[in-house]
Amino acid sequence: MPVSRLSSKLPKVGTTIFTVMSQLAAEHHAVNLGQGFPDFPPPQGLVEGLERAMRAGHNQYAAAHGIPELRRAIADKTERCYGFRPDVDAGITVTSGASEAILDAVAAVVHAGDEVIVLDPCYDCYEPAIELAGGTAVHVPLDPETFAPDWDAVRAAITPRTRLLMVNTPHNPSGAMLDATDMEAIAALLRGNDILLLSDEVYEHIVFDGRRHESALRYPELRERAFVVSSFGKTYHCTGWKVGYCVAPPALTAEFRKVHQYNTFCTFTPAQHAFATMIAEDPAHYEELGAFYQAKRDRFREQLLGTKLRPLDVPGGYFQLVDYSAVSDLDDQEFCRWLTVEHGVATIPLSPFYARPPEGQRLARLCFAKSESTLDAAIERLRKL
Repeated sequence: MPVSRLSSKLPKVGTTIFTVMSQLAAEHHAVNLGQGFPDFPPPQGLVEGLERAMRAGHNQYAAAHGIPELRRAIADKTERCYGFRPDVDAGITVTSGASEAILDAVAAVVHAGDEVIVLDPCYDCYEPAIELAGGTAVHVPLDPETFAPDWDAVRAAITPRTRLLMVNTPHNPSGAMLDATDMEAIAALLRGNDILLLSDEVYEHIVFDGRRHESALRYPELRERAFVVSSFGKTYHCTGWKVGYCVAPPALTAEFRKVHQYNTFCTFTPAQHAFATMIAEDPAHYEELGAFYQAKRDRFREQLLGTKLRPLDVPGGYFQLVDYSAVSDLDDQEFCRWLTVEHGVATIPLSPFYARPPEGQRLARLCFAKSESTLDAAIERLRKL
């Protein structure tokens, strides 16, 4: 077929906003608080573990669903954190990042004509995965101020074609978190039907102010029908390693692995050995991660109060939303471009996370998973707005 006659399977998809803003930041030598990656190194023990694994010869294909040592470590950690031990052999799959796990889960269970409910704003990889599977994303908006879900609206969106509900806690981009009441509401919504759940929990250990992460794995009624996706990159400051995993009941895992084996087949072998050792020998890292990032959040928020940007509450995750209404009436994409080009600070607009952005919303997302020097440099520029 001539290229000119090629029909795109993702006609609405272009370059992601994260790539666009990072490129713009590089072009204008801006402080990059846009794309969500730390600018400080992973734990030294993890790096040394990776080197040891490579020198020990762990450089070839791993088992398709993850090396046994890592799957056992994940099971141990899951039991320690959530009181549930998944099946090491039939309930855990190691993936090349959380994005692969999300695509695999959607492709495994969504058929042509199925509907998938997503809560807006939502991460930008959700809808393309749904469309590639032949499904339709049904967007239900979160509260535009608090980013809390309206479960009555979700219930109203359910039809006989609904196959999957996707949730994300702590939430990207807002940092909002689901609580126990929300989890009970989800269970009530799904009770008595065959709708599945995909719970994106990549920021599971980055929670603040003594709050508890309400994983779907804590709730027997939910974990029996859920894909729960996690990310080592977020937890261990190594997003470029692209290692994550999915916990699901054996029947769902079997379908998930059918897609995974023909997508990536397996994941970076030496990193799997390094993570297995790190989880077993240094659980304090993930246990203390919330406190580590809370100190960053609190310091950054205090600095923002000295600018014209109004910081919103951040219960979890490593992003800070700010209301820029006192600075500009530009829409969010134009504002973020202007801020990058004219004032040297790159941020992320919220509108790309929506199917239909709220009218008049003036919010931008800043990443505080950065060194103090990076955040200080950004604040110095933001004070001049």
